[in-house]
Amino acid sequence: MAEAADIQGAPAPARRRWLRRAVVLLAGTPVLAALVYSPAPEAQAADAAASTVDVQIDGLTPTAPVKGDTLTISGTVVNNGREKINDAHVGLRVGPALGDRSSIDEAAERGGFRAGTDPAEIGAEFAVKIDALPSKVAQPFTLKIPVNKLELDKDGVYQLGVSLSGETESRPSEQVLGIKRTFLPWQPEAAAKRSQLTYVWPLISGTHLTAETGSDELQTPVFLDDSLADELRPGGRLEQMVSLGRELPITWVVDPDLLYTVDAMTKGYRVRTADGRIVPGKNKALAEQWLSSLESAVQGKKVVALPFADPDIASLAHRGKDVSGTLGQLRPATDKAKQAVETVLHVPATTDFSWPVDGAIDPSIVNVATSAGAHNVLTRSDSLLETGALGYTPSAARPIGAGTTAVVADADLSTAFQGDMLRAGDSTLAVQQFLAQTLALNLQKTDDQRSFVVAPQRTPSASQAQTMAAAVRGLQSGRWIQPVDLEAAAAATPDPRAATQVPGAGQYPEALAKQELPVSAFEKIRTTESTLDHFKVVLTAPDRVEIPFGNATNREMSTSWRGRPDAARDYRDQVQQYLISLSEKVKVIPKSDATLSGHSATIPVSVQNSLVQDTHNLVLRVKSANPTRLMFGEDQQVVSVQGGHSQTVKFTANATASGPVEVTAQLYTTDGVPYGKARKFTVEATEVTPTVMLVIAGGVLLLVLAGIKMYASRKRVAARAAAEEGSTQQSDESPDTGPQSADPSGTGETVDR
Repeated sequence: MAEAADIQGAPAPARRRWLRRAVVLLAGTPVLAALVYSPAPEAQAADAAASTVDVQIDGLTPTAPVKGDTLTISGTVVNNGREKINDAHVGLRVGPALGDRSSIDEAAERGGFRAGTDPAEIGAEFAVKIDALPSKVAQPFTLKIPVNKLELDKDGVYQLGVSLSGETESRPSEQVLGIKRTFLPWQPEAAAKRSQLTYVWPLISGTHLTAETGSDELQTPVFLDDSLADELRPGGRLEQMVSLGRELPITWVVDPDLLYTVDAMTKGYRVRTADGRIVPGKNKALAEQWLSSLESAVQGKKVVALPFADPDIASLAHRGKDVSGTLGQLRPATDKAKQAVETVLHVPATTDFSWPVDGAIDPSIVNVATSAGAHNVLTRSDSLLETGALGYTPSAARPIGAGTTAVVADADLSTAFQGDMLRAGDSTLAVQQFLAQTLALNLQKTDDQRSFVVAPQRTPSASQAQTMAAAVRGLQSGRWIQPVDLEAAAAATPDPRAATQVPGAGQYPEALAKQELPVSAFEKIRTTESTLDHFKVVLTAPDRVEIPFGNATNREMSTSWRGRPDAARDYRDQVQQYLISLSEKVKVIPKSDATLSGHSATIPVSVQNSLVQDTHNLVLRVKSANPTRLMFGEDQQVVSVQGGHSQTVKFTANATASGPVEVTAQLYTTDGVPYGKARKFTVEATEVTPTVMLVIAGGVLLLVLAGIKMYASRKRVAARAAAEEGSTQQSDESPDTGPQSADPSGTGETVDR
């Protein structure tokens, strides 16, 4: 009581410091704390009045001030009441240093003004006066207060309250009509012991590429739509992630499928429209610019590559592991990831980390994650829980057996920016609370240097990315935090007293379990893989389908399908249907019925290849439904068909009796597995009788006789013509002897003609 009497004559700042200390002291005693914090009827009325005005804090600089700084707080007040507010002002209230992280959370959740709990305003000279604030009207404000006027004692986190006080016609006395709270981390000098912090910067998107590569030699890829371009263009989500991350001390965590997809855009691509048409893509230059910016941004930074297409580890562990062949996809996806990053970005990447959704783990998830070759599982502190016995937050690295390390991201820090960050006020409050939490972590009582990890949501929006970047920049002063990469965090010395018990399967969050891919999804994937294996056997260039469809099956297991079951199912169906349509381009051409006259003849069957590439390893077989009536001398032949061509194969058939016989033509692979649809047609066998043979022979004889007659006639005509020609020639060549001629009797006498 003596101290209370003494303080009456002290200056106002000293009196306020004493009051804050008294509140903290009283709060430590349960009975007195109830007296201090239980709102009186007047306080309850004040709470109701305090909801009249909405106070928004749109900006606070510097976010972590030092001595000599001037704190600037800007924002807006909105009168939501029905009455005009008169003689109002906006003032700042500075509370005592908060003791721990839970105190920060409680203060953040507190609602309206509470008399006796919320501290008094800092000097009236720093308030912003508002003579009148009509109903439904907004009024901006800016408070500027030197830091040395804030009466910040020791290092710690201080609660700030920005309030509007005024009076209305129904309440003519001044009262607090609205308040907004935030936090101010105060550590003006570098701490002797600074915590290490790793910020994971995820570069992940949804599935955009189909399995289609068209029928051209260049294998131009086909996209589901052109929405990825919106993420890449200036101001887009992925553009912001790259431009902001460039200057930050972060660890890039990349889905290599995103790199592969954007790289495909740079080589020319096509897009499927809403009406099913396929049109040329128009954002090649945009993709080139983004990849160039990313390649520059990651230089000198740590890059962690997730398995290709970011497979849903939890879905695989809970629903896919019992479908044969499913887990075998993980190791190739990991190998593919490293190659993709190094090929596209020309930087080395580590593939030693697995990241289950929201960091939620159980023993089966850990087993599946490590089966792909990862030795580190990125989990979260709301999954691998502490018992609370330590009294502080331990380092992220925890050995969980079998050479595996659980890297436990801090749940509060990791979820700090999941809300809507479009409004400046929401973003500002999130940044200040994040900085406050990191300082509170560093101030926890332990002599050991600790290492913390922040693993935010996989696909932050542009506004969330901007808020994340502002928070990381707020730590760059290095007064209580020093940045390290994710590999260093995983390799940090673990706290031997930290929890290492992986939660059981029954503790996996139900909400996350409901979003997992169903068993039917993995069965469909297995069907697609089986179809692909069967198809590529007949191809001379199997990689032309093996690569795009292998990537597509990886995408079918992607984490990005969570919460979108219909879209996921449609994608799986499209992949399977397109694969079947390709395999059906190699087929036996439907054949019309044939007639077999006589006992033996050849029957042609054609095989068509409408693919770009050649096919081989195919056998065409024909089978008679009645071998006793119609049989084939050789019932199978090896077939190789050039791309875009057809080949006709002839089979010798022998009939023993007349009548129709059904014949089946079927392609097989060389290992005897049927390929494509069987084609059926009918062969009509007709018997040739002796009478018919005599008629045919007679006809042949008549033809021969007619030919002989024609030959003789032509010969006589030719002889007569030759004779006439010879006579004419002799007359022309004899000498002229007048009217006399030679003596036909040979007597030498001249005969008068």
